[in-house]
Amino acid sequence: MTSNALIIDGYVDEPACLGVAPYISPYIREVAGVLAGHGYAARYITIDQIRADPALISASRTDLMVMIAGLTVPGTYIGGKPATLTEIQQLGTLFREPTTAVGGPIAFGYASGGGRKAIKQAIAGFDVTLSGSPAVALDAWLSGGEPAGAGDYSLTDPWSVAGAGVIGEHPAFPYVMCELETATGCSRATVGGCSFCTEPFYGLPRYRSIEGIAEEVAALHAAGARHFRLGRQPDLLAYQSSGGEFPIPRPEVLAELFSAVRENAPDLKTLHIDNINPGTIARHEDAAREALAAIVAGHTPGDTAAFGMETADPAVVAANNLKAMPDDVFRAIEIVNDVGGKRTGGIPELLPGLNFIVGLSGETSATFDANEAFLRRVFDAGLMVRRVNIRQVMPFEGTAAYEENTLGKHDARFRSFKEWTRTQFDEPMLRRVFPVGTVLPEVVVEVSGRPSFGRQMGSYPILVGTPLELPVGTVLDAVVVDWGMRSVTALPCPVEVNTLPVAALRWIPGVGKKRAATIAVRRPFRNYEEFREVAGETGIEGVMRF
Repeated sequence: MTSNALIIDGYVDEPACLGVAPYISPYIREVAGVLAGHGYAARYITIDQIRADPALISASRTDLMVMIAGLTVPGTYIGGKPATLTEIQQLGTLFREPTTAVGGPIAFGYASGGGRKAIKQAIAGFDVTLSGSPAVALDAWLSGGEPAGAGDYSLTDPWSVAGAGVIGEHPAFPYVMCELETATGCSRATVGGCSFCTEPFYGLPRYRSIEGIAEEVAALHAAGARHFRLGRQPDLLAYQSSGGEFPIPRPEVLAELFSAVRENAPDLKTLHIDNINPGTIARHEDAAREALAAIVAGHTPGDTAAFGMETADPAVVAANNLKAMPDDVFRAIEIVNDVGGKRTGGIPELLPGLNFIVGLSGETSATFDANEAFLRRVFDAGLMVRRVNIRQVMPFEGTAAYEENTLGKHDARFRSFKEWTRTQFDEPMLRRVFPVGTVLPEVVVEVSGRPSFGRQMGSYPILVGTPLELPVGTVLDAVVVDWGMRSVTALPCPVEVNTLPVAALRWIPGVGKKRAATIAVRRPFRNYEEFREVAGETGIEGVMRF
């Protein structure tokens, strides 16, 4: 008789791995492969599905429940809300009869949000906590050993292939972003890594083979995946490189990697990246430039290279063993703009994204002055940045920041820096990156209302507000007409002038509320010339339909 298993996705977010919907983490797929290898028929559900319908967890008999969860770099999420410790413990307690296991970053500890220390503890209600690689630990445990184990691609590569089909059970399928692992570990682990980061817990880098990645992509593609991110790594430029803290990029290897992904998913719609170390770019400009060019040649447009800048204060950089000084980061921004700033279909190919962390050792009020001055410097130089993330440090036991930090010491200045960034930098930068008339293909609505909010599939996609009530799951092309601090306002494209509701007509550039009423009375228009006599120039005439 076949045994039944339940995989609960509580979502994960680490410095080098995102698994919050619509992303699905490698951990989930590898665990599904392990369960299949041990003879289990596994069912997959997300924490969001359980919240919406608790009866889902009792829909069928379950012999084993495995939950993957945990955050080490908490953020703000649209597509899903990660499981809280209370929810995790409640689910563990609820499954009294079947065997239960929990794994993922939750094994490192838990805090309710940034600005608090993460407490390492046993997770109540679970028989075991899977230590290290969840899949390797689960396999060892099911084989009669201890529930622990380091990542081993000779084991996890076959599991990732065997578990690829689980993506079809994701509630957002087929609009699911498959996070692809290329490496674990940190090249700076021997010198401690950055003071706050959990990636050194995995040791020095272990690079996955191109063949292993390609086989997983082929299996995911066969299961219906069309959206991929080479995201589970601390620095993609260092892929399969060696040589100290800042390995020299190998452009030819990256070109081969992207080629292999495309060969095994020939009709993919998204191929993006995540982390790039600005220190690598600053120290190896020529090789990094060639490597970035290889990425641009192989990816899809609208991509983001996430820079772990953390601070623009040199004293804080030194105190926390960070990767790059402010001038290094600025130079890296220039190079990424030079290589990736060209537009394809109106959208920049590849732009940097900046991460700031508040609460690090050595931080003073002057740190925030330096951060603001750095952002002004970037903007005044005419450069483009896709987004700026600002968060408070969440120190974990075993990191230097756990003992030495400035949590709570500059709360007011932190809030004012965040507000300054949103109003003085983000909004004008969005105008630069997404000018009026920019068409954003295949925006997936995630929040219904007026406005409805959605995003494209991709790495740090811009939040798109549409002044129409659209059902969740609607997919539309949208044209940018206005900007907020962290989002754009867009209309469905093509813009159907003769049928668009008056409340949406007012968002056509130059129209406004009063002219929208006039336009509504004068409809229908036969062509743009007739419309222009009433509305004037709009900047989106190329996407209007009459």
